[in-house]
Amino acid sequence: MTSNTSHPPFHPADAQLSGRLAGRRVLVTGAASGIGRAIAELFLRAGAQVAALDLRRPADLPGEASRWLACEADITDPQAVERAVQQAADKFGGLDGLVNAAGIANTDWADAVSLQDWKRVIDVNLTGTFNVCRAALPALRAAGAATIVNLSSGQGLQPFKQRSAYAASKAGVIAFSKSIAMEWAPLVRVNTICPGAVDTPMVRGGYSADALRAQVGPRYALERIGEPQEIAMAALYLSSAESSFVTGIVLAVDGGRSYH
Repeated sequence: MTSNTSHPPFHPADAQLSGRLAGRRVLVTGAASGIGRAIAELFLRAGAQVAALDLRRPADLPGEASRWLACEADITDPQAVERAVQQAADKFGGLDGLVNAAGIANTDWADAVSLQDWKRVIDVNLTGTFNVCRAALPALRAAGAATIVNLSSGQGLQPFKQRSAYAASKAGVIAFSKSIAMEWAPLVRVNTICPGAVDTPMVRGGYSADALRAQVGPRYALERIGEPQEIAMAALYLSSAESSFVTGIVLAVDGGRSYH
């Protein structure tokens, strides 16, 4: 969903992507749909080998089966994560990159959110990111010049009301990512992306199309919500040699909401 603006989404042709991730072996979580799926597909187009991980096995990715792997794991289960990471490393002969895009939302008021729901959001969004990062670390260190891209949210930078659990989890991802960027350098670069509202099943589950157009879009300087591929392009930059001197940053890809 986009509005008629002077800043339409960028859709790169294969010629613009060719070779940008050649030789890279990347694990992408949350790859069944939304931003994670867009990242997995874009990385394949850019030449990477991709392991697509989700709670339920993602649908097959396009292209040669030798270049991708679909695996199933609950990121809140450390043992399941370790098995999936090992499966990916075995198939591709190692891992050079990780993108943590898996996450869930919550829109309860702080005085109404159940303790169970609070813990679930923290467990998936923050602890799940920790589980995957730590499981992948030996392979990433062995590869050298490795990258981690963790997805936080604009809510981690500037929260709204009715986002206390979600915002807390995503702010935690920012702080965690900065910490491991220091601890795991120089062999692993770690950066964070903070998307604004993006046209995904999770966002559409919380808003009608009319609300996205009339209420959400006007919050952004670009007067629209984002598309999954626009977040994927930022992840591509941070996972490529083009960002070789970039680590520990928090990149808002939010159409201007965080300053607007």
